Amino acid sequence: MRAVRYILAGAALCLGTAVAAQNDASNYGATRFRWKDASGATVFSDSLTSDALKAGYDVVNSQGVVVRHVDRQLNADERAAARKLADQKAAADRVQEQQRRDDAQMLNAYPDEASFVVAKNAEVDNFEQAARTTRLNLQGQEKALADLLNRAGDLERAKQPVPAYLNDRIAKQRDMVAGLRATLQRQQAAKDAAKAGMDAQVKHYRDVKAAADTPNGR
Repeated sequence: MRAVRYILAGAALCLGTAVAAQNDASNYGATRFRWKDASGATVFSDSLTSDALKAGYDVVNSQGVVVRHVDRQLNADERAAARKLADQKAAADRVQEQQRRDDAQMLNAYPDEASFVVAKNAEVDNFEQAARTTRLNLQGQEKALADLLNRAGDLERAKQPVPAYLNDRIAKQRDMVAGLRATLQRQQAAKDAAKAGMDAQVKHYRDVKAAADTPNGR
């Protein structure tokens, strides 16, 4: 569907270009169009041809002065490349606009650097608090696992079979401990990343704040 819109838009552009050229010819008193053919020879005509549209042309007034130039039509590959560039620019513009909104929101929430630094430190502290809670929970679960393993070890040393329910509890406890260890690693990594990124975030805040405080953005 998008491709159809591009094709229709291209057709409309070509038609609009031709109409605009005819209007220019009328407005400036021009009677001819000029372009170069495939061999490089200059061609003059009172009307546009498909060759002129493909090659690009000039609108020439009665004094022989070029009053308007129209670039050649793009081929399929060039149109595709142009669309790609346009899409990339649109995406970059959206990212830039989102960054502008984020920066404005940041300045609105933190009117000075001190309040911004306090907030960033609080984020790091939150990560540390979460990791501390997980660490304490992990210690408790590791102790519970050790107790279960000791019970199983005592039975084995007494030449008694380890009950199925005990083996099942040991397996579940090991899974719980492994999950908590993975969670603790993620929380620690998040805290380290937040701490490491603080300098860059503070610098960004300073740059944005300085730009906002400078008259006319200079």
